[in-house]
Amino acid sequence: MQSGEIAVGMQVRYERTGTTGKVMRIAKEEGECFAELDSTHLLYRIDQLVPTGSLARKAVHDEKREDQKKQLEKERSFASSGEFAESVKNIDQSCEGGG
Repeated sequence: MQSGEIAVGMQVRYERTGTTGKVMRIAKEEGECFAELDSTHLLYRIDQLVPTGSLARKAVHDEKREDQKKQLEKERSFASSGEFAESVKNIDQSCEGGG
């Protein structure tokens, strides 16, 4: 990641250790750019950080939500089908757990 791509307040992840946090400040020392994370108060080289912003999380969340909607529709269609009613009709409503 280039120093121009990172800003104070950005949510980032240091891939080597999995450390995540919000950038508190950006510092330049010995010709290298570093970012201080709020979770550890340590400096990390900017080129070693990966953004983990809310847009990436939102995309994953939206994908999971779509999968859940598809599963719900599948279950609803099965529950309203005659196949489900037929299978329920053939049980005696007893709860025998074998114990």
